[in-house]
Amino acid sequence: MQTHAWEQQLISLAHEALHSSPLDLHERKSLFDETALIDRAYDYCERLTANHSKSFFLASGLLPADKRRAVRALYAFCRISDDIIDNSSDYSETHLKAWRQRILTSHPSRNDPVALAWADTRLRCRIPLRYAEQLIDGVARDLRQNRYHTFAELTTYAYGVASTVGLMSMHIIGFTGREAIPYAIKLGVALQLTNILRDVAEDWQAGRIYLPLAELAAFDLTEADLALGQVDGRWRKFMRFQIERNRRLYAEARPGIALLDPRGRLAIAAAAKLYEGILDDIERHDYDIFTRRAYVNKWIKVKMLPGIWWQSKHIQFNKGSYS
Repeated sequence: MQTHAWEQQLISLAHEALHSSPLDLHERKSLFDETALIDRAYDYCERLTANHSKSFFLASGLLPADKRRAVRALYAFCRISDDIIDNSSDYSETHLKAWRQRILTSHPSRNDPVALAWADTRLRCRIPLRYAEQLIDGVARDLRQNRYHTFAELTTYAYGVASTVGLMSMHIIGFTGREAIPYAIKLGVALQLTNILRDVAEDWQAGRIYLPLAELAAFDLTEADLALGQVDGRWRKFMRFQIERNRRLYAEARPGIALLDPRGRLAIAAAAKLYEGILDDIERHDYDIFTRRAYVNKWIKVKMLPGIWWQSKHIQFNKGSYS
């Protein structure tokens, strides 16, 4: 597997988190004796996931029931964390700090369904607490930074808001060992880069630019060009470069799916491939992400699933790619 210089720092962050927060399993036994209460909390997370992400809801539906509801609890945790920042206000930082206390505790309120379901998932699946802390730290970065000069700098942001999700998902699904970590990191960066390419106009309206400024300059583009929203030769070349790299990251991350529990491979393969399909939609519409939001419609998703199933059965991992 090809590695990039920017990956080493992210791999170090993941390894540090993996060993930083041992779990107290006795705590778990005393907290979640009320099955009905926990079931209602998970049902709430399922409804939230269905309302906010059709692609994730479809992909997670390919998991066994216990893993399915766990990843939807993870999604709900991430969704609320992100919404606190997206619904920007003078109180966002205060709200995020309060949410951090609620979501990271092993003793959540009975009236906090997402915190309850997430605490149950985290403790049941032995997810290191530090991964959840890193995610909230990544989300909080939007409060103090709205420009990124280089791609390497951007990947540190992508690690916090996306790769951590993959690392936590691995604990839910099951994985072979440490060799799976770099692949989860890379897939998270790929997914976040797709988000960034899709949401350029929306992010600009919010005062944020996630596209690396140095790369914009290399294609003779400026912030003023983003404000104009004009699709010209410079923009097309820039987007072709971005999409080519994005697809390469998906391809490099794909072998890591073979390191997951076989029962979870189809769901992760589907999540990655369906999201990668957004890049196809951007290309079909001549790289115009200014006047429309790229997406993959439900019929295309359904048509893609048989091919994704076949690929998930034949993904191979060559040992020795990472130490």
